[in-house]
Amino acid sequence: MSNELTLKFDTGSGKTSADILTDITDAVEELGRRENWPSGLVFKVNLILEELGLNSLTHGRNQQGNSELEITLVSRPDALTIELFDNGTPFDPIKDAPRPDLDAPLDDRPIGGLGVHMVRTIVDDATYQREEGRNHLTLTVSTADEPRYR
Repeated sequence: MSNELTLKFDTGSGKTSADILTDITDAVEELGRRENWPSGLVFKVNLILEELGLNSLTHGRNQQGNSELEITLVSRPDALTIELFDNGTPFDPIKDAPRPDLDAPLDDRPIGGLGVHMVRTIVDDATYQREEGRNHLTLTVSTADEPRYR
């Protein structure tokens, strides 16, 4: 048995990125309540979607300058699948984003770059495809080892 939720956003609608991230967080928390997710899983999903969603909204723009983002969450007892679609230029954040130098002193590191690194460490599987002019990223997070709180 699985439960699915799809969210669609377009920055041309007048919503800011902050508004969209709030909508995403609210939807994730509601699905987490319905599915009895542990708080750690809700945190992980929000972190993933905040990082990748904000990147898509900021960098993924069509010719009119609008960003389109579609998120589908499929919750199953053993895993959560997150699918992200955006209209940006071809880009696989899992493979194409630069890897941060975690050994460099903090003062020598550039700002940014740790969000995608955190996503890489959280997900169990990630696949990227370019489909019909859109980026399609599929992420899987195992829920088998997450403690369930009732």
